Amino acid sequence: MKDVDGFREYAGSRLEGWRRTAYLLSGDWHLADDMVSSALTGLYRHWDRVSRMDNPDAYIRTCLLRAMLNERRRPWRRERSFDVLPDRAATTPPPDGVADREAVVALLAELPARRRAVLVLRYFCDLSVEQTAAELGCSAGTVKSQTSRALEALRARLQGTGLVAEEA
Repeated sequence: MKDVDGFREYAGSRLEGWRRTAYLLSGDWHLADDMVSSALTGLYRHWDRVSRMDNPDAYIRTCLLRAMLNERRRPWRRERSFDVLPDRAATTPPPDGVADREAVVALLAELPARRRAVLVLRYFCDLSVEQTAAELGCSAGTVKSQTSRALEALRARLQGTGLVAEEA
């Protein structure tokens, strides 16, 4: 018999963090909600086993990563359609910092999925190189090289946005 109350307590206390992680992985709030829903389904199905783990958060992160990678493989995700195109841009500026956050999230979304996953796990989820390697099923050296390449790509793209100062 499943410990439903334990599942509810655990999932409820971490849901918003998982949603933010999924958003950083996917760059889309709707897709992030789908990813979290898929991860929660897997978590509930295996709750008896997962609840006894030393680090059940690692199980959820793995579920989120797999959901993101699976979603990227689907052909309909490669197409974008719009019902109505806007006639003109919005005239009111966003609150301070929102434009910067949106720019960084957009640049993050341009990275390949694996590099984005490495940055999110290392810097948003605050995992060590070894923990990130375990989550992604690769070596620590791969995590280091992917991190380096992803940060280099972000720095290069950020130079053109004015969000960081040009190097002297």
